[in-house]
Amino acid sequence: MQDNEISIIIPVYNESENLDALYERLHKTVHSLTDRYQILFINDGSTDDSMSKIQSISERDSNVFYVNLSRNFGHQIAVSAGLEYCSAQCTVIIDADLQDPPELITELFAKYKEGFDVVYAKRNKREGESFLKKLTAKWYYRLLKNLVSFEIPLDAGDYRLVSKKVVSAINSMPEQNKFLRAQIAWLGFKQSYVLYNRDSRKHGKSGYTYSKMMRLAFDGITGFSDKPLLFVSRLGFVISIFSFLLIVYAIFAHFALEQTITGWTSLIISAAFIGGIQLLSVGVIGEYISRINVNVKDRPLYIVDATNINCSKENIV
Repeated sequence: MQDNEISIIIPVYNESENLDALYERLHKTVHSLTDRYQILFINDGSTDDSMSKIQSISERDSNVFYVNLSRNFGHQIAVSAGLEYCSAQCTVIIDADLQDPPELITELFAKYKEGFDVVYAKRNKREGESFLKKLTAKWYYRLLKNLVSFEIPLDAGDYRLVSKKVVSAINSMPEQNKFLRAQIAWLGFKQSYVLYNRDSRKHGKSGYTYSKMMRLAFDGITGFSDKPLLFVSRLGFVISIFSFLLIVYAIFAHFALEQTITGWTSLIISAAFIGGIQLLSVGVIGEYISRINVNVKDRPLYIVDATNINCSKENIV
């Protein structure tokens, strides 16, 4: 397994209907590039018969391997497990829903051969996704780009090819709240991209709910930027100055102008505004404290129930 030229990591969660077609397209594409390859399925606690299909495929093809996680740990952690168990000079990350065409691997691999350590698939069009999802994703990644101190590629998901040294660097990062596309961008290295049109989902429905996407978005911001904390502290300073000036004006108006500022409505609005700012500030600080708490526990990132990879992961990368 140490001699593999390319590994394909596929996180799987309830993708039974897509697996056969995905494997056939992957096998045809990768086999045209090299005979030394590895297809690695990471079953992330699927509740359908995805795991039995993966086992069936692995019995037919000795280049197919699997890691079956004990429960659903989430997409980013499933990919992280694959990165720890893969073994090749370069690795491709691709989802199992067939929205990302496996045939694009040929172009990704060609770019890698030119000397790039990271080659990401950049979406030109996104079929089968709602206007709201595309709009929020567009806004979020442009916001994140302005918050972090390094360059994050826009309109690119996790579909990409990375070299062995990138995989090793990612595996050395101990944080529990994974956001791989930002982690890979943070590493630097020589990067390029390939444009493609993303297809609509062939079967089933996405496991990425809006709540999961929101969680991932918070992980991206709190994991790579401290600007929200700076914003909260500066906002608190501005409001304190404004409140002090308001107090000074109230005292001046009472004694010098003999006018007392009254008004129940203005008082309640001011209290509600200050209370909202305080809750926002506590929430932002709480997000950072939560990350510290999760990492201090030092629990395993995932638990493996079964795998057909015979060597320990410490000896793989």
